[in-house]
Amino acid sequence: MPFDPTLIIGEVLGEPAQAMRNPVNLDYRCPFISSRCMKRSQGSKEPYPICSIWRVEPHKDRKIQLASVEPCTPKRELICICPKRFFTENLIDDIIKYCWEGEPPDNPRFVHEVKMGLFGNVDLVIADIDNENRVKQFVSVELQAIDITGSYFRAYKALINSEMLEEKVKFGFNFANVYKRFITQLIAKGYYHHHWNTKIIAVVQDVLLKDLIRRTNFPTISLRQANIIFLSYKFVMDVSSGRHNLIVSDVVGTQHTNLKDAVLYQKPPSRDAFCRAIETQLFSG
Repeated sequence: MPFDPTLIIGEVLGEPAQAMRNPVNLDYRCPFISSRCMKRSQGSKEPYPICSIWRVEPHKDRKIQLASVEPCTPKRELICICPKRFFTENLIDDIIKYCWEGEPPDNPRFVHEVKMGLFGNVDLVIADIDNENRVKQFVSVELQAIDITGSYFRAYKALINSEMLEEKVKFGFNFANVYKRFITQLIAKGYYHHHWNTKIIAVVQDVLLKDLIRRTNFPTISLRQANIIFLSYKFVMDVSSGRHNLIVSDVVGTQHTNLKDAVLYQKPPSRDAFCRAIETQLFSG
């Protein structure tokens, strides 16, 4: 049964997929970083300019067409798969408004990809600069999208070729991998920022924040006490333009020690159940 690729691909270069079938005509220019898209796929040497894809809740009646599901309902939602998508025009203002401690900065400046020596980089730093061009205070920012299992590349190729898919492309959302990788980074970098007497801001989508809380159930504290702040965004459709905008959904504060303890001291699984799993793999079939 033919399948419409726009039921998989959500946004291309920030535009609804159905309105952006020829990204080459824009030289793959990403509006969120004002330069050429940097993403690549193993299937092509050209940029792979997908910002978001659709997650659709499976319906009991598979005869019901997905096209009948309205955008961003409980049955269907956009998932951000590129961290550059968070570079909306309001990101810096949102961070200062919700996450900056004390009076707003007098002279806010921002810089991308700041190195932390042997400890890696941070995606973005917002600093308050004095008259002698020295940093008075700063916050760091980490942007985290959601990882994918499988591939939706065939859907993208069908989209830009104005074709239908012969069958639905199989892929998934790897929340577990993001949890393992991102929480570890935040614990380490949160520790450094604690010693620097400042904060690190984790910019994520609302669905990812809910998943991280579900997996760890970390304690939350006041934003003033926090050295890690989760700033989550959700997609909201602008009816007049047909585009989806990211707006602030939630602001949650915690400490690196809270995250560490939540990960290390979770209730362990049953030993008997683990032994049964060993026995099953050793002796079944």
